[in-house]
Amino acid sequence: MSNLLEVRGLCKTYTTGPSRIEVLRGIDLELQAGTTTALVGPSGAGKSTLMHLLGALDRPTSGSVYFHGEDIFKKNDRQLAVFRNRSIGFVFQFHHLLPEFTALENVMMPALIARVPRDQATSEAQSLLNDVGLGQRMTHRPGELSGGEQQRVAIARALALEPEILLADEPTGNLDMKTSDGIHAMLADLQIKKGLTLVIVTHNERLASAMGTTVRLVDGKLDKTI
Repeated sequence: MSNLLEVRGLCKTYTTGPSRIEVLRGIDLELQAGTTTALVGPSGAGKSTLMHLLGALDRPTSGSVYFHGEDIFKKNDRQLAVFRNRSIGFVFQFHHLLPEFTALENVMMPALIARVPRDQATSEAQSLLNDVGLGQRMTHRPGELSGGEQQRVAIARALALEPEILLADEPTGNLDMKTSDGIHAMLADLQIKKGLTLVIVTHNERLASAMGTTVRLVDGKLDKTI
């Protein structure tokens, strides 16, 4: 099994006036293709910052992230955007769906932006919505869906361009336990079916225990004791 993603000496510092805040302090991490990882730790430990760097939503202060052996942060902003859109899927605690569009249109959106032909984008979005159990809800807008259904749409949208990595930051943080369990089971099924490398930030101990690996972030550093 090969390393899909390697992180070496990753640091992120924010400067506010005379103050410097070190959020990440020398992170080393390896993610193998097709594996599942839970990222845990107290609030403010830097988990979301690390996820943003893994997904190329932000650049580090220092250090490197290698994807298939290539340092992604040597790319310019345009190249990085292309990489991010094609290779990384994101799911956040809040779904960020477009309220004026149907579930199907929301899932189609990344493909249409990437200039995938509309017929192909429609067919693939329909298949994804079936995969997440919303085959009968495709024409509903977000306001007509439950919280769990909205998050399922967001997950389907994240998979629209067939990313190799799915990064999920507290994907069930605002859902009840029963709905959360359903989302967790669905993510596990999708990870196997699509061969995804899955990284989840979570405070849910049951979800973390179901992942292949758990890493803990404390004060900007990985705790190697897990």
